[in-house]
Amino acid sequence: MLAKTPPMGWNSWNTFGSDINEDVILENAEAFVRLGLPEAGYEYIVIDDCWSMKERDAKTGRIVPDPKKFPHGMKYVSDRIHEKGLKFGMYSCAGVRTCADYPGSFDHEFLDAKTFAEYGCDYLKYDFCYMPETANGELMYRRMGLALKSSGREILFSACNWGSDEVHKWIRSTGAHMYRSTGDIHDNFESMKKIALSQEKLLGYSAPGCFNDTDMLTVGMFGKGLVGTTGCTEADYRTQFGLWCMFSAPLILGCDVRKLSGEMLALVKNKDLIRIDQDEEARPPIESHTGWGGDKRVYFKHLSGGEYALGFFNLSDSDQRVQTNLTNFGLSASSGLALSLRDVADGAHFGKFTDYISIHIPAHDCRIFICNLENA
Repeated sequence: MLAKTPPMGWNSWNTFGSDINEDVILENAEAFVRLGLPEAGYEYIVIDDCWSMKERDAKTGRIVPDPKKFPHGMKYVSDRIHEKGLKFGMYSCAGVRTCADYPGSFDHEFLDAKTFAEYGCDYLKYDFCYMPETANGELMYRRMGLALKSSGREILFSACNWGSDEVHKWIRSTGAHMYRSTGDIHDNFESMKKIALSQEKLLGYSAPGCFNDTDMLTVGMFGKGLVGTTGCTEADYRTQFGLWCMFSAPLILGCDVRKLSGEMLALVKNKDLIRIDQDEEARPPIESHTGWGGDKRVYFKHLSGGEYALGFFNLSDSDQRVQTNLTNFGLSASSGLALSLRDVADGAHFGKFTDYISIHIPAHDCRIFICNLENA
């Protein structure tokens, strides 16, 4: 079964956009291995839009890789990525053209799926631009789902219709393994915050086999690249990565991996955070608005093996105390039990609590804990 847990990897779009080529892709794959990201669970290297010629081959009808960007062809790139123990991902679109105006897969789904399989593709991101007015989006994703299943290769299907047409209600039936539920992310705090909060009531639709995709991570971009805009602080990125993990979202890096280092590398490799994201039960968190004003959230998540995750998030622009009553999550003071907290940042024991927790958190930052129930 593909996507037993949320897929993890890297996509070229956030940083490079149309400025992709063979060297950029393979250098990022090499950095991926050098930095130990596969050991942390990351496995897909995905080429996004702008990899092909502007028109299909007139004789075969196939999409053709741009020979200037990929002089050795896509099979060569795929083979080099597989040699590193990684998996190879590509991009197409359900419309007549891709979002950057390259050939889309509309009415060519089965030919394109076969072509991608011949390249050795393991992952397909499938976008939603330039749809004919008479086309039905749900049917288009059904079509590509069948095409991928009949291609002769196991290919993870990443649907990207931006949350249109109440996609959460029907996307699992198309065979997709993950689905974009939002518009595009940009590398600034407000974009990340808007996306995260928009999905609070839809997280229960995620489950093993098909996950809610809150878009690619901007962690480590610091304002560089296509969606760079203003950039974020380290605190902003801690909050973004923490929210994605609490939400069981796919963890698809979008930074230039060659420049990922220091605290940001440690963040995306944090074993406890990844364990929260990759928990086999993939349960949605319970959410608590904490009151007393400000954009503050507390999320409580059941994990397998009798553990829990508890995250305190200060999404406001000033330092705040973020608090919660444990009764919000089902723990009564009369139970005789307490919640024991261990900080995911440093592994330190934070304390035992029976009814109420209040934590000072700087602006845009968070604190996340792995928890167990113990006798009070």
